[in-house]
Amino acid sequence: MAIATRGLTKRFGAQTAVSDLDLRVPRGAVFGFLGPNGSGKTTTIRMLLGLIRPSAGDARVLGTAVPAGLDRVLPRVGALVEGPAFAPFLTGAQNLARLDAADRRSDPATRGDRVATALERVGLAHAARKKAHAYSLGMKQRLGLAGALLAPRELLVLDEPTNGLDPQGTREVRALVRALAAEGATVFVSSHLLAEVEQLCSHVGVMSGGRLVAQGTLDDFRRTGAQPRVHVHTPDTDLARSALASLAMSPDAEAAASDRDVVVAALPEDRAPEEIVAALVSAGVRVRGFEVVGSSLEQRFVELTGEGFDVVA
Repeated sequence: MAIATRGLTKRFGAQTAVSDLDLRVPRGAVFGFLGPNGSGKTTTIRMLLGLIRPSAGDARVLGTAVPAGLDRVLPRVGALVEGPAFAPFLTGAQNLARLDAADRRSDPATRGDRVATALERVGLAHAARKKAHAYSLGMKQRLGLAGALLAPRELLVLDEPTNGLDPQGTREVRALVRALAAEGATVFVSSHLLAEVEQLCSHVGVMSGGRLVAQGTLDDFRRTGAQPRVHVHTPDTDLARSALASLAMSPDAEAAASDRDVVVAALPEDRAPEEIVAALVSAGVRVRGFEVVGSSLEQRFVELTGEGFDVVA
């Protein structure tokens, strides 16, 4: 495991921000860490990186106990947490050079090459000599990513990495994360953008009220949600309902009220979609479209937390 915790807990006075967390992040995964505002995501990340000490429990990062072994593990970890901060009157390249110089293991002779490579990877080579105070929010976010990539990393911890980016920048960061994963790095992404997580991540974990309520592969996470449903697009809705009823499939009356040309019913485990289509056609139903709709990540999130997902955590 790239990250493994057992009973990890953090209290601030009488308030428990994270409670009894058992987190498992496999090596090589792109792990999406989800949760509504105040669920404990950022507090968890700060404990993993040694920025705050846990009240109880154990954590291991890249096989090393933290915070005891932080001096050994942190050089192998790149992180962007709660937004980047830079000296405003230094250029982007100068800021990265100072950050690189703070690493006692870095070689001053190759510092310029590392800075140039990091800026190129995040699409900021053209703004290397621009003062940081003139950077847009999205450019500052990219500069923070560049800081996390100054040296080869086994683990990247990214807290809202696409915050402030335009659609093109978001696509570029997505491509960068995929490239890092393909190179063998584990990427741990905290995000409130469910569409991004679905396109990017292989594994997910969901926090709610300071507790981890679900974790696993993205596919398993979807499969454990609500029963898949079939959507039959047809002008013969009454006939379609009768045909589905003959297959012991009860049409959804609420869904029918919202779209008069679509009949919706739960898909039984023992029924193949092609069998249902054949039965509809045999009954004389004019099928314009047929689809099986599984549980989306958003649906699963709401099922687990009872909350929407329009906030940044």
